[in-house]
Amino acid sequence: MSSRSCDSERVLFYAFLGLLVWLPLPWGSNRPWSWSLMEICTALLTLGVLALFVAGRLKPSAAFRAAWPVLVCLALVCLWIRLQAVALPPAVLANLSPGASGINGVGPGPGSISLERFATRVDLGLTLAYLQLFGLTLLLVTSRERVKALLAVLVLGGVFQAAYGTFLTLSGFQFDYVLLKEVNTGAATGTYINRNHLAGYLEMTLALGIGMMVGTLQENNRRASSWRQALRRGLRLLLSEKVRLRVYLTVMVIGLVMTRSRMGNSAFFISLTLAVVYWVIASGRLSRGTLLLFASLLVVDIWVVGNFFGIHRVVERLEATSLASEQRDEVAFDTLAAIADYPLTGTGAGSFYAIFPLYQRGEVEPYYDHAHNDYAEFAVELGLPATALLGVAAAASLWAALAATRRRRDRLLRGLGLGASMGMVSLLIHSVVDFNLQIPANAALFVVLMALGWVSLHLGRGHPARSPAPAREAAALV
Repeated sequence: MSSRSCDSERVLFYAFLGLLVWLPLPWGSNRPWSWSLMEICTALLTLGVLALFVAGRLKPSAAFRAAWPVLVCLALVCLWIRLQAVALPPAVLANLSPGASGINGVGPGPGSISLERFATRVDLGLTLAYLQLFGLTLLLVTSRERVKALLAVLVLGGVFQAAYGTFLTLSGFQFDYVLLKEVNTGAATGTYINRNHLAGYLEMTLALGIGMMVGTLQENNRRASSWRQALRRGLRLLLSEKVRLRVYLTVMVIGLVMTRSRMGNSAFFISLTLAVVYWVIASGRLSRGTLLLFASLLVVDIWVVGNFFGIHRVVERLEATSLASEQRDEVAFDTLAAIADYPLTGTGAGSFYAIFPLYQRGEVEPYYDHAHNDYAEFAVELGLPATALLGVAAAASLWAALAATRRRRDRLLRGLGLGASMGMVSLLIHSVVDFNLQIPANAALFVVLMALGWVSLHLGRGHPARSPAPAREAAALV
């Protein structure tokens, strides 16, 4: 590959990193202007990659070729969303979706499967952007150095969100940028509106940070031969990048606790426990360094840092939670009736806010724009077959990340697989009671985690295996 093509590809990679840095800043990109900007930037990056491919300067990576089932699933979902918004003749609409025909097809003109056609077109643009981000990650993250750069950018983004949200909360400034907070006062929200969405973002960046940390740990169980050697080894550790990365993890744990998010904290620590168990199974043993890392996360961060910064308030919220005091379960149950009426075709992507009033009962407040359950919302809007395609894409990517953790010998790639799988599992658990996957920044990061699962499994395949990087290189991740 020529130096010119390498420079062009490098520019695209850094632009890709810049986009990932930007996405959570404007309220999680959950505003029409900000998600439109995301779509434009993603499309420009895709056009740049296509131009390099047509010119013969870029070849599909092994990860891109291996992830074709996920690409097909996401492309089919995009195609289905487009079909939902197409105006169909009344006879065709009646056969495809009798429910939509009874609402949209009552007149002599054509109607659509979607009961909110404009919202469906908006969701189509977002879904196409997620598909492109998945492909861009596979095509641009093609070396260990780029893996390190991507992980560093995402972890530092999580550190900023945690530090910013914690500072505003502890200082008593109840501001959301320049406006007073209307909701979630007294809890960290970072650059998001909802504390649960900051928690979702931190769950994923924390998981990647833990994967980074695992990737830097050395298998060195030899005891120091003298106190001087022990002292030198201790000083070297204190001055290493590992300590700085460990501080970053602590800052993100503080931010997660300060969100006071019940399921956010629960999902993270459940996924952390599962990650520890799987790492032991995949490795066949637990090294001293890995044991100390996981133990410090569970003991130091939860009991010391957590108690100081108010984990008891999270526990109190969990203890006070009951079906009688919550409406999210009622919303989910009401949504089941809509799924039963539109099981195959759905009501149209993005249409939940419009159709939910038709099904809500008296126990639920008048307006909900999301179902507070991503699975139920996908099912009612897209239909069960398209939702199943999304499930296949997520499950296949999770399998790839878990396989990398078990099969790869490169510790960085094993750590990447562990972090990607842990982040996906955490957000999938959180999605049972929230709508993180409806927030563009969080959905985009989840898609990147899916792609990183394939990168961790296939990076370097077809080339001679390289020995693990020396300690200095492995530590210089941030």
